[in-house]
Amino acid sequence: MKQMRKPPKYCQGFEDRHGKIRWYYRRPGFSRIALPGLPWSPDFMAAYDKAAAGERLEAGLSRSKPGTIAALVASYYRTGDFTGLADSTKTTYRGILERFRLAHGDKRVAHMEKRHVQNIISGMTDTPAAAGNMLRMIHLLMRHAVDLGWRGDDPTQGVRKPKRKSGGFLTWEEDHIATFTAKHEAGSRAHLALMLLLYTGQRRSDVVRMGRQHVRSGVLSITQQKTGQDVHIPLHPDLKALLDKLPLDNLTFLMTAQGKPFVPAGFTNWFRQMVREAGLPDGLSPHGLRKATCRRLAEAGCTAHEIMAISGHRSLAEVTRYTVAASRKDLAARAMLALGKTEDDTATVKPAEAV
Repeated sequence: MKQMRKPPKYCQGFEDRHGKIRWYYRRPGFSRIALPGLPWSPDFMAAYDKAAAGERLEAGLSRSKPGTIAALVASYYRTGDFTGLADSTKTTYRGILERFRLAHGDKRVAHMEKRHVQNIISGMTDTPAAAGNMLRMIHLLMRHAVDLGWRGDDPTQGVRKPKRKSGGFLTWEEDHIATFTAKHEAGSRAHLALMLLLYTGQRRSDVVRMGRQHVRSGVLSITQQKTGQDVHIPLHPDLKALLDKLPLDNLTFLMTAQGKPFVPAGFTNWFRQMVREAGLPDGLSPHGLRKATCRRLAEAGCTAHEIMAISGHRSLAEVTRYTVAASRKDLAARAMLALGKTEDDTATVKPAEAV
């Protein structure tokens, strides 16, 4: 008898009065959510990921003392500014806000001063990116406190953020890509993962969902999970050749060693291991390949708007950085070429003969 695969964590199946098996996501502290289809199917896993990233039930809200940081955080969770965010963004915000609430939840909102905020942020100098994110969350809370009338000003104004020591995720360069593909050759899952990331320019959360259902007439179309943005990407010939060789019955292009679709966090952990096996720096991540795609497009002469059509960015600020960098690179190359030509012309000029 074929053994039934174990369902994902926190999933429970029940037989209804019509004899149909219905599946639910049941996690302590979270709402019970119905899941469509069968465990591990694309629709089921999409709903499962959304449920896992959902909001925790605020059972203890009534115990928060009025006017405290804890009560303010709870109130913010009920605002349209928060409920209108993408699920992945809610999860990120909630993680930061809960750390803040845990450390300062019993303190009075009205008593918070600029020096208090500065002390909190200054204590995070070793992690400047996290400090910047914390300051942003405190700012959102204080702005909400002003709207509620709990205080008349925003104490985050003028607070200095620690200087960033890096430019965020490390962008893959061509030598990194060559080293990776030399170690993980065509036909391996690692090679396929890199090609999907590099030739679609999408986030990990979208790459792990990609399957044949997203490809029509040589164009890969997908709605980005984080932003809801639709992107339509013509398949690069090298990527198309790889996808054509994959089994037709796969739920997604990328599968785990157990034959299951990846979840985003698990995919990142696995891919970082592939990076280490190739002898590359630990700082190279799946998101760094998204940046490499933008870099390549910029170096190919694509405009910011053309890059945005592939990457799905909604703001020109991020992609403009790549086009500016590429323009400077081309200008520098032409400048040095012109300098070399000038020096050659000068060297061929013969000195005037003495009369």
